[in-house]
Amino acid sequence: MVYGVFNQNRIDPKVKRVACQNSVTTFEKIYSTDLKFAKELLLSSNYIIESKIEYSKSMKSNLYNIFSNKQSDQILNDVLSKFKNSDKKYDKKLLISYYIYENDKEDKGKKNKDALLYAGYLVFEFKLDNEILYKIQIDYMQTDASDIKSRVNCAIESFLTI
Repeated sequence: MVYGVFNQNRIDPKVKRVACQNSVTTFEKIYSTDLKFAKELLLSSNYIIESKIEYSKSMKSNLYNIFSNKQSDQILNDVLSKFKNSDKKYDKKLLISYYIYENDKEDKGKKNKDALLYAGYLVFEFKLDNEILYKIQIDYMQTDASDIKSRVNCAIESFLTI
């Protein structure tokens, strides 16, 4: 019989690693710590973006007429362009998959009053070769979506600082 000790580096998903995470509720999960190549792909614009917005259904949407998927993709592209530092081309692409969820405050399934405090949240997944490398969820607070750009920036900054 063989006995051993297995140590796994676990990061509490509620721990704030980056300053921008302190201003709002953030959860993250790091699936791989070997992210050097994935970061190179992002920094050299070798990525594909997949996105969607889930507007509220039980209540009248605050976002539907003022914020589109095209606008959210433009925000992401603007943020990503600030981080670009190379024009190197790679055969592989990093998949940046994200969605914006508008908090449906009239949804009867809300568990507590705290669930009514935020306007919605963004979920980003960074994938390479169909494997999730990193996932982050960040709340946004403004019903007019005015803070979404800063949340997108925080998601990218969080990925790059792992």
